[in-house]
Amino acid sequence: MTRMVDSGLWMLDKIFGTRNSELRTMIIAIDGPAGAGKSTISRLIAARHGWTYLDTGAMYRAVTLMAVEQGIAPADEDELGALARNVEIGFKPGPGGSPQVFAGCRDVTHEIRSQDVSALVSEVSAQGAVREALVEKQRAIAARGNVVMDGRDIGTVVCPGADVKIFLTASNPERSRRRRLELQQKGVEVSQAQMEREIAARDDYDSSRELAPLKAADDAIIIDTTNMTIEQVVDKISEIIEKQLK
Repeated sequence: MTRMVDSGLWMLDKIFGTRNSELRTMIIAIDGPAGAGKSTISRLIAARHGWTYLDTGAMYRAVTLMAVEQGIAPADEDELGALARNVEIGFKPGPGGSPQVFAGCRDVTHEIRSQDVSALVSEVSAQGAVREALVEKQRAIAARGNVVMDGRDIGTVVCPGADVKIFLTASNPERSRRRRLELQQKGVEVSQAQMEREIAARDDYDSSRELAPLKAADDAIIIDTTNMTIEQVVDKISEIIEKQLK
C-alpha cells in the first residue's frame, strides 16, 4: 500500500476509513474504451450515492508520467514495476467534485492528461509488473466497499465480484468528439480525423493486449452512450444500483 504523506492528502490506503460490516456496501465497476464517459459518469454516480470515486486510470497515468520524466522506457517492465510499487499516488477533492491527483506531494492532475502521457499509458499499463502493483492497491480499497471504480478491466480482473458491472461504450466519432472537446478546453487543438485515428488505435491496442484486455465482463450491462445525455446515463445506472440495493 502507499505511504501517507503530509498536506492532508487522501492516500489510497486511507480513502475509505473502516468498513462497517453491519451495513450493505457496494462495489460498482464501470469499464469502457477511451472517451466513453467513464470518469464523468463514475464521479457523478459516486456523488449521488455518497460513495467514493476511484479513478484507476489516473493511477496508471501517474506512473506513466513519472516514467517519462525519469527516462524509463515503456517496455522496461522491471523498472516500471518498481516505480508502480513505490510511487505515492494520492487524491484530494478538487473543484466541481473532480479529484486532484498527486504523485507524492506534487499535483499532477493536469500533467497526466497530456498528449505525451496519453500516447504511452496503454503500453505502460500493459506491463504485468505495473498492473500487479496497482491492482493490489485497487483491490484493497474495493474490499472496503461503497466505491465506484472505472477503468478497462475493473469488472473482469480487478473486481470480478463487483455488485454492479457496467460497460460504457459509444461510437468512435462521438468518443473522438468528446475527447477533442476536453482537449480544446485545455487549449489543445486536434483535428477530428486525427482524434478518430488515435481513438481507434488505442481501442485496438487495449482490446488485443495479452494481459487484462479491454472487454465487457460476461455479466456486465452494456450501455451505448452515443445518443444519451450525461444525466440519462447517470439515471440509468442509478436505477440499476437501486435494484441491487433492494
